[in-house]
Amino acid sequence: MKIIFQFFSLIWLFITFPCQADEASPFKIKTLAQDLGVPWGMAFISKDSLLITEREGYLLRLDLQSGQVTDIDGLPWDILVLGQGGLLDVAVDKTFPTSSWIYFSYSKNIDGQGATTLARAKLANNSLINWQDLLVSKSRTRTSHHFAGRLAFDQQGHVFMSIGDRGVRHNAQDLSNHAGTIIRLNLNGSVPKDNPFINDDAALPEIWTYGHRNPQGLFFNSATQQFWSNEHGPRGGDEINLIKPGHNYGWPVISYGKEYSSPAAVGEGTHKAGMEQPIKVYTPSIAPSGLIQYQGKAFPQWQGQLLSGALKLQHLNKITLDEEQLAVNEERLLSDIGERIRHVIEDPEGLIYLSTDSGKILMLSPSSESPK
Repeated sequence: MKIIFQFFSLIWLFITFPCQADEASPFKIKTLAQDLGVPWGMAFISKDSLLITEREGYLLRLDLQSGQVTDIDGLPWDILVLGQGGLLDVAVDKTFPTSSWIYFSYSKNIDGQGATTLARAKLANNSLINWQDLLVSKSRTRTSHHFAGRLAFDQQGHVFMSIGDRGVRHNAQDLSNHAGTIIRLNLNGSVPKDNPFINDDAALPEIWTYGHRNPQGLFFNSATQQFWSNEHGPRGGDEINLIKPGHNYGWPVISYGKEYSSPAAVGEGTHKAGMEQPIKVYTPSIAPSGLIQYQGKAFPQWQGQLLSGALKLQHLNKITLDEEQLAVNEERLLSDIGERIRHVIEDPEGLIYLSTDSGKILMLSPSSESPK
């Protein structure tokens, strides 16, 4: 059992220090917690209460007023903590205040192999109850990487989950398994009748899109009905994609990345008929993780811009889009703090929360000089 109270060790963390993002948008950073495991996912369950998943297989609740961290019991026993796998994302949708359902993704241990799994449960005091596996994906392999597992909601009764190719590239083009896909389900785990492959006997009905490598950022903008994803390329070729139902995003047939063992390009090239092009490519790789399209009022100059964490190149990536929803400008913020940024979320006031692989939870808020 982890030590569940870290209150006294966290008191000193409630300090702020300025960080100049750029001349037009300075901000300050507050460290809310540190010395956690790898905080893979975050979700607000109230104004002052943040759930945090640790990839090592623990669930925490952070009191944003006191800094107290509490361990939450009731997780399943068969979480496979191996390599990039473990307890992954946590998320709630707009129905949470009445339904109380909290959604999770994790790598489930099935005969020593990991299957990216969508689940939900309710929270009673400091324990999860009514745990339900909604989809144990047909994606398991003996590899320890490319689980993906990011969650998103369209606020119309559907939940999405990304699933990586699980290290077997060709599976991402095979609709008879879930590897290399983004799936869409009703909130109770049933399959929506309007999913794009619902009438295709050769495809699994949960699939929304395919041809993905390892998507670790998903964001559905319910105001614009635009669905965004970022994903890891191989050596180069990280992507941001605008997700459209039934579309093929190309991996591993097309890619902007290269093989790890040689300078050879992956696949057949960068374009092919019937396969989607990304709206942004990163070469060299930044290793993107977590994604939002900023909608808040705290940073009005960032409205509509994409914010992505970066693991390998250790920064917060900010993308400006044009009217065609193509990336026209990129800024790399927080490079000076030297942190692998794992996830990014926004609170109702527009403040930005980041988790880092070193075990920190950070909050960005405007400095007093920020334009309003």
